[in-house]
Amino acid sequence: MISRNPQSQLGLWSFGLAAILLGVVGLAWGDFATNWQRVQPGVPFREALAYLVAACELLSGLAIFWRRTAQAGAFFLTILYSAFTLLWVIQIFISPMVYDNWGNFFEEFSLVNGGAVAFTLLAPPDSRWAGKTALFSRLYGICVISFGVVHFIYFSGAATWVPKWIPPGQKFWTAATGTFFLMAAAAILSGVMAALATHLLTIMIFGFEILVWVPKLLAAPHDHFNWAGNVICIALGAAAWVLSDAINLKERTVGEPQFTRSIPAKA
Repeated sequence: MISRNPQSQLGLWSFGLAAILLGVVGLAWGDFATNWQRVQPGVPFREALAYLVAACELLSGLAIFWRRTAQAGAFFLTILYSAFTLLWVIQIFISPMVYDNWGNFFEEFSLVNGGAVAFTLLAPPDSRWAGKTALFSRLYGICVISFGVVHFIYFSGAATWVPKWIPPGQKFWTAATGTFFLMAAAAILSGVMAALATHLLTIMIFGFEILVWVPKLLAAPHDHFNWAGNVICIALGAAAWVLSDAINLKERTVGEPQFTRSIPAKA
């Protein structure tokens, strides 16, 4: 019987940790992760809703660390992220020609697919959900296309986010990372070198966290936007890590009889 070792669960754990951090930041500020969780100021009981969502994120994230509740935690996070994705659908209908709305939609949708992949990984092998991992992985790949497209549509603005001290320059790394996103998307969608691509994608997103978001937080620790941006970036990296885990698990178990697989959701 083959069981997943602790190293292969790091993606799931990082996904849970990201949700915990989202919840902690939400409870500390009494607000959503603006601008990503786009709940307008005029929404009735907005502050109460923000606390409720933060508590749900925190509890769902914690649930992922316990075998018996891990799948439920992934399910509730997928539902939460789906709600915020739908809010960007509204913005797309209002301004369909503004790609920033599409870009934010696909960022949130990538979290949805990360949660869905986590849910399928934790599903019993004989369930109908266990066979849906490839579908959600492909949908995630579409999101990664958007990550790359955003770099080129908003090239000048994106370049300002690159630390000036990194050679050979801001524009070079904007073009390079945009290209890397598109290459990763092609690998995920085609299945060619997908394991390597998702590994590198995860490293790149967490690289953004270390090189871009952490310095912003240190420079302005009282700015809620910086806290929200940090935890969202961690969540995006965690979603990529979950996908990487799923692809590598599939490669390790390909050709095995179905009854030999062991899923951590079961005791």
